[in-house]
Amino acid sequence: MSLHPPSSFRRDALLTGSLVASTWLGSIGCATLARPALGSVGPVPTWVEQKAGASAVEFDSKSGSRIHAWLIPGRLGAGAVLLLHGAHENRLRMMGRARFLHAAGYTVLAPDFQAHGESPGKFVSFGALESLDALASLEFLRAQAPKERVAVIGVSMGGAAALLGPGPLHADALVLESVYPTIDDAVTDRLTVWLGPLGFTAPAISPMLISGVGSEIGVANTDLRPIDRIGQVAEPVMVISGSKDRYTPLAEATALFDQARSPKEFWAVIGAGHEDLHEFTPGEYERRVGEFLARWLRPTEP
Repeated sequence: MSLHPPSSFRRDALLTGSLVASTWLGSIGCATLARPALGSVGPVPTWVEQKAGASAVEFDSKSGSRIHAWLIPGRLGAGAVLLLHGAHENRLRMMGRARFLHAAGYTVLAPDFQAHGESPGKFVSFGALESLDALASLEFLRAQAPKERVAVIGVSMGGAAALLGPGPLHADALVLESVYPTIDDAVTDRLTVWLGPLGFTAPAISPMLISGVGSEIGVANTDLRPIDRIGQVAEPVMVISGSKDRYTPLAEATALFDQARSPKEFWAVIGAGHEDLHEFTPGEYERRVGEFLARWLRPTEP
């Protein structure tokens, strides 16, 4: 009689152990994603401070947060751009874009989402509550620049926030960078990367983790499906994704783009991962995004 268990038993035990271990590790990762990313952003950057009228501003959001932001006035008639950062970041992350946009004459508003930077909040909600902040920010920018056409650039969660909740935002143009199509895809992709050799268990454990974290923060996965909302955007859309993005693979970005109405543009940034795409290729980013914004915010220019 063999003293070793059958190979099928060993496989089942290994799989069970893997699931237990990966579920535990995955739950830690998901809980970390929902944790607030609060902290001092610091003084207005020197280059911003030197611009006439640039200031730190605050306004209320229906998320319950008091949103902190930087407003950088531009040239009258040149247009305005709202910059929405990603999860666990803040307005500082958007300053590279802000600098090039202001140099081109645009008025720029860069807020911190609730539970990020200097805007108070209890948890990150992956775009649900942040969508209310995005709406409040757009309304504030329109009030400050009432005669301007307005575009939104949303990065990762910031792009999702532009589509979710009471949105999609009614801007004159929308740029979506590295935006997940559904929260199920986003969590599964991240777990696959985080768990390394146990990544094969991600599709099995992500639904229970999403449900668990969602119930704690009061957000359902059905509330976090940008792919179901992008088709409601009547304005021009530009979707951008890194070709080597493991958190939002190119196929998922393409699926999101496919649901958008025309006019629309797609740009796959060759070699880029889930990172700051402006920082990865500033020259090409400023050319492509700059042309897109000018086309829709300054239609009378030659």
